[in-house]
Amino acid sequence: MSDYIVRATAANAQIRAFAVTSRELVEKARRAHNLSPVASAALGRLMSGAVMMGVMMKGEKDVLTLQVKGDGPIGGLTVTADSMGNVKGYANEPQVMLPASPLGKLDVGGAVGRGYLRVIKDMGLKEPYIGQTDLQTGEIAEDLTYYFATSEQVPSCVGLGVLMEKDNTVKQAGGFIIQLMPFASEEVITKLEQNLAAFSTVTKVLDQGKSPEEMLELLLGDMDLEFNDTIPAQFTCNCDKKRVEKAIISIGEADIKEMIADGKDIEVNCHFCNTAYQFSVAELEEMLTKCRR
Repeated sequence: MSDYIVRATAANAQIRAFAVTSRELVEKARRAHNLSPVASAALGRLMSGAVMMGVMMKGEKDVLTLQVKGDGPIGGLTVTADSMGNVKGYANEPQVMLPASPLGKLDVGGAVGRGYLRVIKDMGLKEPYIGQTDLQTGEIAEDLTYYFATSEQVPSCVGLGVLMEKDNTVKQAGGFIIQLMPFASEEVITKLEQNLAAFSTVTKVLDQGKSPEEMLELLLGDMDLEFNDTIPAQFTCNCDKKRVEKAIISIGEADIKEMIADGKDIEVNCHFCNTAYQFSVAELEEMLTKCRR
């Protein structure tokens, strides 16, 4: 089954909800970056959260960036998503290895460490919106929950999970975001808290073969759940050779001259998808000419 996001409301629109299955896009990122199991889990959780947050934006050209910076061995994570279900991302240290947590799970919190989560929304205005909060656990879901509550003043619950196979491929990935509207009644809040307490985990539910719709049924099925639409989700990078060329030109004349003096072709890799682009000395000389214009 291809990855997709489902949007829903419940309790007479007092709740809005999103759920995603993201195994394929997380596996594509794992292959592109040769991620270790714990890096796959960390980046996969952040991409799953970002792709749901992306479709909360309304403009076709709106772009969301999530940056996690911590003092753990993974260094940091960067993910971008748009309003159309496209997402991409990378880990600073993709091959980081750590022993399992005391609960026997991949230690994402240990890999990330203490630090901050930064959320950047570029919606075509003069200045992008930037919100920043301290990491609460480094486990990503709790950190996004805290961000929504403090920076956007939207009481939310975020659940995210990535389950790995023994051969290091991604077995399951996905998550949900449930948000209370300002007019939500105490009765609705209490009922939602009870349902969340009874819910197992994202990975367990997905591993039972349940879909994003069925995940929301477990969480909100007794609260007049209504599904609105579904959006395909995919790991997609918009890099190409022209964009990389512009990036090289932007580093300036002196550095390009140095590359030409080496007399060798260069290879530049895209941070987000790890695609390699080769440039010959002749192409570098053309870029130098463009630099001088």
